[in-house]
Amino acid sequence: MRVFNCFLAFPAVALAAALALPTQAYEEAAVENGGSITGTIAYQGNVPIRKIITTKDQDVCGGIRDEPEIMVNAAKGVKDAVVYLAKVEKGKAWPAPSGPPKLDNVKCIFEPRVQVMPAGKIAIVNSDPVLHNTHGFYGKRTAFNLALPNQGQTIETDLDRAGTVRVECDAHGWMLGWVYVVENPYYAVTGEDGSFTISDVPPGDYTLIATHEFTGAMEIPVTVKAGEAATVPVELKKK
Repeated sequence: MRVFNCFLAFPAVALAAALALPTQAYEEAAVENGGSITGTIAYQGNVPIRKIITTKDQDVCGGIRDEPEIMVNAAKGVKDAVVYLAKVEKGKAWPAPSGPPKLDNVKCIFEPRVQVMPAGKIAIVNSDPVLHNTHGFYGKRTAFNLALPNQGQTIETDLDRAGTVRVECDAHGWMLGWVYVVENPYYAVTGEDGSFTISDVPPGDYTLIATHEFTGAMEIPVTVKAGEAATVPVELKKK
């Protein structure tokens, strides 16, 4: 069991095989006779528990509690795993945004805890009546470091390149979130049952990346045929 105190910096979490992304700019184009990729992300291993010890702002953050380091359901499906296709140069349009992506501090928890976005602006929000210092990292390099002392405060910042951004709160050391900045719209985040669907994929051979902060990433070759669904079951394993 791992113990977390709000005065301690969150230990670095190594994500094996960081985002394997293309260097060429993605081109939006009509997809004819596209296929899809569906599957379920599973984890069969031991689920470790981390103990959250809140020694400050307990009226907002809550008390001592246990949290699993990977969320799985009864069928071993993994919640909040990310899947995406590497090195897709041309395909469907990005989904129309309703506004910039948002990362909110809510009861000393990041919401959403895991999200995927293209490079660009993200709004950092503090919904709590306490100070949060939201700190994002590309590996060891700071992506942003924002103090939000006021409830309802919003600050926009830029995530200017593809990669995995680990997000911490310098004031509450147990808080942890993940932003995956991708270069094409062929991605999904799994829900409660671990399932995913990636649609409108041009026919061809691809590498599917499946990743979770606890296990790290794995690569799966997949072939998409015109008008067909390729089913790809994935079992993550701790490295």
